[in-house]
Amino acid sequence: MAEPTNAPRGARERARAEIMAELLTSARAHLVADGAASLSLRAVARDLGVASSAVYRYVESRDALLTLLIVEAYDAAGAAAEEADRAAEQRGDAPAQRWLKAARAVRAWAIANPHSFELVYGTPVRGYRAPTDTVAPALRLWGVVVRVLLAAHADGSLRPVGPGYDPRGLVEPDVYAFAGLGPEEEVPDDVALALTRSMSLFVSLVGAISAELFGHLHNVAVDADRLFDVTIATTSAGIGLHVDLG
Repeated sequence: MAEPTNAPRGARERARAEIMAELLTSARAHLVADGAASLSLRAVARDLGVASSAVYRYVESRDALLTLLIVEAYDAAGAAAEEADRAAEQRGDAPAQRWLKAARAVRAWAIANPHSFELVYGTPVRGYRAPTDTVAPALRLWGVVVRVLLAAHADGSLRPVGPGYDPRGLVEPDVYAFAGLGPEEEVPDDVALALTRSMSLFVSLVGAISAELFGHLHNVAVDADRLFDVTIATTSAGIGLHVDLG
């Protein structure tokens, strides 16, 4: 398991990458079989056929391994949304339809990877504190939400039917910075409203997927695909994105 000290740098890096890939494959399997709270470096070491001490050369703790899985899951969910949104935009779809396509893509990823979805959007792992490494991956999905809403605002298609309210002081200043809008006090009211309403898009997406994956729609939904679209479209309408369900 030890890396030869005289190995060429490229060979060492390839060897490390291969071992990390095996390590993560084992960790994913244990996530499915045992759950995030029971993830164990000792069990991963057994899978790799090495001593536990050898694994610590690649991940310093159980929490560090969890972080790798969390980053991987956030990146996968974000990439699914980004790719779907980008493809819809290139087809000339309206912002509302772009959001529906992005939401469908995240749902498809979640159905294919339910334990990864649960890891990042389900019950937090007790005792685990996410480091800042997880922030940028988590924001990828939020980035799609913001881009869609700003596109709808720019083309005049954003027509909210939800309640009016004062958007000031509802979100952290960093949220405005993330959206590229500058200081909150310099942002027009309608843009601030769109930004704060974006929370409903995110919550409805995560909530709709969670209800389906965690069995809350068992013996309720006949056509889960269509019901998901209706849920997304209904919430989106309140925010101002009017989805055409066809």
